[in-house]
Amino acid sequence: MSALSQQPVPAEILALRRSIDNIDEALVYMLAERFRLTGRIGEIKATVGLPPADPGREEWQLARLVGIADDAGLDVDFAQAFKSFVTAEVIRHHKYQATLARLPRPEQNSCTIACDS
Repeated sequence: MSALSQQPVPAEILALRRSIDNIDEALVYMLAERFRLTGRIGEIKATVGLPPADPGREEWQLARLVGIADDAGLDVDFAQAFKSFVTAEVIRHHKYQATLARLPRPEQNSCTIACDS
């Protein structure tokens, strides 16, 4: 029952909600996998000195996503906003990885605790 109306929720709504919950779960797992992949790309970029952002790739991806959204009947503005959010998050992670890559590693630093004496 819905707390507001005290009427039972129709079975069809409950079934649709279960489907939505399943889709939400799949989206979260897919995003997690996407970020694992882009994380690895960020590590490689940092190692070889490539910039965190790739404007040409981002432009191509956005155009592709707009076409997919249009074909799927999804609001194109929403798809663009979502893609922009995801891309900004990926770039933020890549910048962080690039910063870490520039830090000296312990094996690169010849000084030990004894250097402070």
